[in-house]
Amino acid sequence: MHTPILVLETPMNDYSHASRGRILPGSFLAAAAAVFMPAAMFAGVTIHFAGDSDVGEGGRWTKVVAQEWAQKTGNTLDYISRPNDASATLQLFQQYWAAKSGDVDVYMIDVIWQGIAAAHAADLKKYVKDDEIKDYFPRIIENNTVKGKLVSLPLYTDAGVLYYRTDLMEKYGYKEPPKTWEELAEMAKKIQDGERQAGHPDFQGFVFEGKASESVTCNAIEWVYSYGGGTIIDPDRKVTINNPNAIKALEEAKSWVGTISPQGVVSYGEEEARNIWQAGNAAFMRNWPYAYALGQDPKSVISGKFAATVLPKGGADGKNAACLGGWQLMVSAYSKNADAAADLVRFLCSAEVQKKRAVDLSELPTRPAVYKDPDVLAKNPWFANAVDILNNAIARPSTVTGADYNQVSTVFFQSVNKVLTGGETAPQAVSDVERVAKRIVK
Repeated sequence: MHTPILVLETPMNDYSHASRGRILPGSFLAAAAAVFMPAAMFAGVTIHFAGDSDVGEGGRWTKVVAQEWAQKTGNTLDYISRPNDASATLQLFQQYWAAKSGDVDVYMIDVIWQGIAAAHAADLKKYVKDDEIKDYFPRIIENNTVKGKLVSLPLYTDAGVLYYRTDLMEKYGYKEPPKTWEELAEMAKKIQDGERQAGHPDFQGFVFEGKASESVTCNAIEWVYSYGGGTIIDPDRKVTINNPNAIKALEEAKSWVGTISPQGVVSYGEEEARNIWQAGNAAFMRNWPYAYALGQDPKSVISGKFAATVLPKGGADGKNAACLGGWQLMVSAYSKNADAAADLVRFLCSAEVQKKRAVDLSELPTRPAVYKDPDVLAKNPWFANAVDILNNAIARPSTVTGADYNQVSTVFFQSVNKVLTGGETAPQAVSDVERVAKRIVK
């Protein structure tokens, strides 16, 4: 079965303007491609790559790089532009997998799809040596490994970040960002009160993503883990959410609403929070790394006035936590050209290509060594803190729950949102989540 999908094949020379001058030089990619398998081993095949949507810059960039690999190895690339929406992408991919279709060789998959995709993935341990696997962040490799199978290699990563206004910190006498959520609440209230008294009535202390969606799942798992409350379901399939530390975390977050955060934060996704922040109307924000480059745009009113760091701990004895996000590359178990497909995956995830991705797109590399590169740091100074953030990255319980993850996340984000809106107590919420989670993992 060949599921209908939009296929766009564009010659290399058509990209002279599409990527805003970010075409990788052939000499760079030739050198990088030479690191991988000799072209003769699989020359002349066509690799079908379901990559990022080429409506956006990231997809166009990836297509150009993948096509360069094909030229250097003597192969042909069929770039399949996935839907912009992640849920629509998963539904489409699942149609291919259900049919055991060989029409796609390489899939770009979300970090939370590993359990769903595992049965349809080639084990990349057959194609990637242990020494190379060790070059990636261990927590991402752990997330991408299902029952001993390496489902995918990490392409680029994401993790929750605390943004703070450096100018306002100095103005109100603070020398460093908050270490705990309690410190954040105290600092946010002082700055918020001061700014409102100074004639900024809409100023907020802290904005985050409280909407009943995957957005608040990510925020809340950070809160809960930071207080020592676990990750809903642990890797051994034990449901852990109903505990005093998880309750404390949710009660702390509830206390922010209407005090340091607007009442409307319960309906905020990433962009709603970022718009308030980027308009100069918040002292602190929890968001993803993408907001950094947007905030530093010369046209931005906060350009040069903020920094990014690890999210706070849950109290003095707590832990830093950042929800793990990002995208991975998987070779289909049904691919007729798995060797070539795996070589493309290794190439796109290589240190050389990750460096270019970081410089060109400000996307987070999945190899710690790339964060030490002076060119990367010159373009993204805050990456100096990123290794600490990623070493504290926590995975959602998607690998352990597999195809049932959506049920767990849905009851979790609905229950957390009810706590934030005052519709449910924190003990009720964790009990509701526990009930559904136990039914799933029994």
